[in-house]
Amino acid sequence: MAANFAYSNIRDFEFILKEWLPMEEIFSYPRFKDYYSKDDVDAILEPVRKMTKDLFEPCNAETEVQPCKFENGKVSTAPSIGPLFHKVQSEGWGTSNIDKSEDAIVLPKILHEMVLEMFTAGNPSFLPYITLTNSCANLIQNNADEDLVKMFVPKMMDGTWSGCMTMTEPSCGSDIGDITSKAIPTDDPRIFKIKAQKMFISGGDNDFTENIIHLMTVRVEGAKPGFGGISTMIVPKYWVNEDGSLEDNDVHLTGIEHKMGQEGSVTASLSFGDEGRCRGWLVGVNPLENNGKADGLKRIFQMMNEERYDTGMFALACTANAVYNARDYAKERIQGRSLDDPKGDRINIIYHEDIKRTLLSGKAHVDVMRAMIYRAFFAFDVRANDPDPEKVRKADNLIEICTPICKAYNSDECWDICAEAIQVYGGYGYTEDYPVAKIARDSKIYSIWEGTNHMQAMDLITHKWSWDKGRAFPEFMQEIKDFYEKNKNTPGFATEFANLGKAISAYGEIQEVIEAHLANNEKRFVDVFANRILTATAQLYGGSLLLDQALLADRKIKELGTDHYDYYFYLGKVESARYYLNNIVPNVCAVANVVKGQDQTVLRVPVEIFEY
Repeated sequence: MAANFAYSNIRDFEFILKEWLPMEEIFSYPRFKDYYSKDDVDAILEPVRKMTKDLFEPCNAETEVQPCKFENGKVSTAPSIGPLFHKVQSEGWGTSNIDKSEDAIVLPKILHEMVLEMFTAGNPSFLPYITLTNSCANLIQNNADEDLVKMFVPKMMDGTWSGCMTMTEPSCGSDIGDITSKAIPTDDPRIFKIKAQKMFISGGDNDFTENIIHLMTVRVEGAKPGFGGISTMIVPKYWVNEDGSLEDNDVHLTGIEHKMGQEGSVTASLSFGDEGRCRGWLVGVNPLENNGKADGLKRIFQMMNEERYDTGMFALACTANAVYNARDYAKERIQGRSLDDPKGDRINIIYHEDIKRTLLSGKAHVDVMRAMIYRAFFAFDVRANDPDPEKVRKADNLIEICTPICKAYNSDECWDICAEAIQVYGGYGYTEDYPVAKIARDSKIYSIWEGTNHMQAMDLITHKWSWDKGRAFPEFMQEIKDFYEKNKNTPGFATEFANLGKAISAYGEIQEVIEAHLANNEKRFVDVFANRILTATAQLYGGSLLLDQALLADRKIKELGTDHYDYYFYLGKVESARYYLNNIVPNVCAVANVVKGQDQTVLRVPVEIFEY
């Protein structure tokens, strides 16, 4: 029972796609109009839900008893991982929104991500093999020369080969500008010899694909120091000859990390070029032909930003599965008596007020995570397909602003909600016999992956607040304000809109204080408050989205009545929004008060106090 996929239905996905978001816009684009409509959503997602239960859940359980092992220079994975990888890729589930061939039938990204959410909930440690391979293939497809696209992308898309993002080094992680990986020119200006040591590489090796394609950050000898001299290169584990044959490329697995979770995912330490034979293909500008300037960081960050959204989606999936498992346990577990009837019969614990509070908090956070991330995935489809440049600009801006929000907020809250789910089980939750302990262990890495959450918070404040020449974030905030002004007098939601209005005003005060410090180049002050400001940003934005959903659900209740089979679903949307607006969104005002206080303790305190 240590692994359990507890998604019992797809009703929330249906609500998002068929009722809340205007998906008819997406389905009308030429890429989709001949293949999909709203009526097809159920036929796609429900079989995926069943497949996840049948295939992903057993594989997840197997990884606990047969985790990745490193012996004699090679890695072994659980026996079911390889077949599952090949099934997912060969059937197109992994690549169903990146295939650009003319006859390809592709899913809209928002629909594809719902498929991946369920896959992740079924087996968190398996999904990086899929998403990293797809992101690598996508980067090559959009940035590399055509011959390299033909060489690598088809075999990555059909599952013959896998891919990974190879950036972190033993001596530098987040400070990527200090990498020591070297690329040495050869007679071919596109091919370089590679000398590098990398670590913490998810999917960096495996025992189930013929080749592993590393998208690697390196510095060409002679390139500029720092960020501006970083290049991106395609470095295959096995070199691909012109005739398609493979030969050793001097890439060596030196070990795998011993982690608190994600036991089915190979996290590799790798050595490149120990024998001087490792080669890689340059993607992008040759810095030796461009005054030492490279463009690799720009290209690799296209992939990293995709992975940041995937990380936010992973966190959402784990949060939802933890909440659903806790819900199911609480429905069955009998313990204690009602406070209103202390001499009565023992009751199922779901009727205890604190358990209801815990589950409602979990549900509200799942709802807000889903609302934010799928609103962003909707924008991905607009950006990729809409002919109107202004709509594309606004979609791109929303994607950029929400990248740090969806990655960091989801992964921060995931850990706390998983802890609360464990609490629902009491002592049983602390044992490995029940699934929430494993979900918690698997999920903790998400706040660290793809740039720690503090990096996301600083990115939000120092870059996204001023994005698109300062236009993007004010437009983002104006949409929230317009929604508030339009709906603040809606009967039955006075308290919730009052709290949203206070949060909007408070956020303006936060920006005023922080922007004054930025104008004085006092980034150390900003550093102290950044994480809390990102959380407040997500709570404000997410609260507005939940209220939007609640207004729709409330109209549905009035239209359908309390006897309708969907009554409790819609009521859940209303009550989830009420809880979040009345219990979580007020934190924006609390953060504003702290920021306005401008406490200098962190900046002032000497580090020596931590010795005692």
